[in-house]
Amino acid sequence: MQYTRLGQSGLKVSRLCLGTMNMGSKSWKPWIFDETESEPIIGHALDNGVNFIDLADFYSAGAGEEVVCNVLRKLAKRDELVITTKLGYQIGAGANNGGHSRKHVFDALHGSLTRMKTDYVDIYMLHYFDTETPIEETMEAMNDIVRAGKARYIGVSTMFTWQFAKILAVCEKHGWAKPINMQLQLNAAYREEEREMLPFCVDQGVGVSVFSPLARGILSSDMNSVRNKTDFFTAEMYNDAASRDVAMSVARVAEARGLSPAQIAQAWVLRKPEVSSMLVGADTRAQFDSALAALTTELDADEVYEIERNYTPCDVINDYTAGKRIPRAPRPAAGRFALEAVA
Repeated sequence: MQYTRLGQSGLKVSRLCLGTMNMGSKSWKPWIFDETESEPIIGHALDNGVNFIDLADFYSAGAGEEVVCNVLRKLAKRDELVITTKLGYQIGAGANNGGHSRKHVFDALHGSLTRMKTDYVDIYMLHYFDTETPIEETMEAMNDIVRAGKARYIGVSTMFTWQFAKILAVCEKHGWAKPINMQLQLNAAYREEEREMLPFCVDQGVGVSVFSPLARGILSSDMNSVRNKTDFFTAEMYNDAASRDVAMSVARVAEARGLSPAQIAQAWVLRKPEVSSMLVGADTRAQFDSALAALTTELDADEVYEIERNYTPCDVINDYTAGKRIPRAPRPAAGRFALEAVA
């Protein structure tokens, strides 16, 4: 395993982070692993040097935190782990059971720590940017959590760069704890974060952890998994010709190297110097081993060109564009131009 400091903090994390969205309760999603099914995968990751564990209260409506931490208590020492969990998405029916208000920040952390059976979380993260709550309210609450010792650090996930800039500015203004980690989606089929967010994080000394390195499975040439057949996000994010063309290029490079497409796609992510850590949501030991091998898989210039040559710009993927994204294809004429096209 390789380890790196997260941004300019002193925190050292494994370059592979165990993603746990697939662990918790099958009543939430049909592809979720229960505790018995999750334990071998967690154990295998720990045996191979992973110390970075990614959770969220939203996963299995809280059951994910409970299941994963039940296993971690059996297999690992708490002070050797870097555990992160996230808040923000609605859990429960209450009007204040979501978002980043001061009330929910404190209530959500209390719920997470109770389920995890731990006194603190290493990184407490905002799952998105809450446009309905003043950022001063949110970041003061996050700072108070750090000062109280209930979180060692704070982090953020999935937002526009200008929104992240607002967060850092308000923390700087008030002397509050700043986020040390930005968690974002990045893969060979989705590279929009390369334009602003990645350079901004480097400039600000913020670590970057990447999720969905396989573009929800399409870059592993597996579109027939239970998850991809039941998860509408896959179709919304990657149901376009450009994504399929990128996947074919990844498969072409993999075939030439005698490696799996997943390993090639993961190696493409890990070669980027801006990436501190890559999340691995493995369903099997073999899937984790693919990511482990990717750490030392070098891609030459011809292979990188082949993987990247079909990429074209697309709409940003985040909560604010959900349901509104337009696939990467020529957009039909509209208004008076549509009438001219028909004529």
